Amino acid sequence: MSRPPSPTPARWFKALRRTRLGDPCLKTYPLESVDLLKRARVAFQAGRTVKENFRLAQLEAVVQMLEEHECDFVDALGRDLRKPRFETVVSELILVKNEAVYAINNLKKWMQPQKVERNLSTTLDDCLVISEPLGVVLIIGTWCSPVQMCLVPLVGAIAAGNCAIISPSECTVHTTELLHRLIPFYLDNECFHVILAGMSDLPEVIELKFDHVFFTGNKEDGSKIALAAARTLTPVTLILGGKNPCYVDQHCDISTTVQRIAWARFHNAGQSLVAPDYILCHTDVKARLVQALKCCLMEFYGSNPQESRSFGRIVNLEIFNRTRDILWRSGKVAVGGHVIEAEKYIAPTVLTDVAESDLVMQKEIFGPVLPILTVNNVDEAIGFINKQEKPLCVYAYSTNGKVISRLMSETCSGSFCSNDCILQSVMVALPFGGVGASGMGSFHGRYSFDTFSHKKSCLLRSARFECVTYLRYPPFEDRNLSLMTWASSLSQKSQGWCQIM
Repeated sequence: MSRPPSPTPARWFKALRRTRLGDPCLKTYPLESVDLLKRARVAFQAGRTVKENFRLAQLEAVVQMLEEHECDFVDALGRDLRKPRFETVVSELILVKNEAVYAINNLKKWMQPQKVERNLSTTLDDCLVISEPLGVVLIIGTWCSPVQMCLVPLVGAIAAGNCAIISPSECTVHTTELLHRLIPFYLDNECFHVILAGMSDLPEVIELKFDHVFFTGNKEDGSKIALAAARTLTPVTLILGGKNPCYVDQHCDISTTVQRIAWARFHNAGQSLVAPDYILCHTDVKARLVQALKCCLMEFYGSNPQESRSFGRIVNLEIFNRTRDILWRSGKVAVGGHVIEAEKYIAPTVLTDVAESDLVMQKEIFGPVLPILTVNNVDEAIGFINKQEKPLCVYAYSTNGKVISRLMSETCSGSFCSNDCILQSVMVALPFGGVGASGMGSFHGRYSFDTFSHKKSCLLRSARFECVTYLRYPPFEDRNLSLMTWASSLSQKSQGWCQIM
């Protein structure tokens, strides 16, 4: 893979005038957003993003940006979330690079027109589906994964040939500042822009009319985004949080199970859209599960997680207070429970004796809190899951293949993973998205390309076969209708549609 040239000094100084390191990010006002949108539209209409070489160069620049500024991203996420370097590199930077490299390696194939089946009357014609870029898209990131959820959709938008305006989360100030500072250095300054807008400002920005809006966040904010987009008939992709259930069967490897659940629930201090939100465990394994979780958390974070360099902090006081209130008003603390407001610290916490009516089961959890409920069998677990709104993820741990198969087929969710967590949400070969209350649309790999593309139906016909197609013209006669009906009846056995048209 050829590397794009490093940014020139002129581009560095131009961008430094926008935002210098350490300076506070300035809000992007509506008039500035209008100007950026106009510039992106002009660039798109000029065909700037159409050619494969341009798209490849921009994708390579994304990879280069992440490689050359890894330490800056580690520092920014450390300031915003006290995110460990390991988590930043693995769950943010590597995931974006994987997406970009996968797109680079497959772009030529994705851009090729797809031929579809022809019928008798189009035997000598071409029936094609062409992937066209949508235009100028808006990508709204989330504070849970502020780099990943801005740049992974951006990779898809670039690959599909769009211009894009990115709105990172206002909660992760340092990461947002870094993206605002770096993207002009590496990506085309007319096609790609970063705006700094709060959630309250975004509906006004959306009403400027984009060609697609990609949003990641909670259901409440997602509803506002969808409503604003509907006013201009703008299509949306919504990746929304929710209550992701995790069933633990009596037939499972408890040691492996608790390690994988604990890693998924407590990484990034529990701030994740795809982490297991609660455990439904078989009554027979509850005591062993709680004890194993206690031992596992000791291994992961030591006797005092507050001092662990592997455990993060809550992003801001608003989320901290909300999570603390949920913790204090639900169930019984079996492990953890310690909170320090000055540090926005909540210890990894396991709750037992949780009732379905408890606050922890009614609200999304964006913190290191894991409630455990018990069920008597897999039927009860499936019934419980199906009573709730459709989640983004369903997880199941069992060595019994029939149990796994039932949970996969008898529940409805955006994604499903057995005997592990989260991995299904980051694989480039799998689509990831919600259903019902957990969102609409999907992304990753080819699915991101398709999300940001219009599939245009194209029929390239010749002027031949008029001796047959004349039957459809007026004046309409019974003889012509009889011939077409006869032709249609013959085709029903094969293709199911009239081949004479």
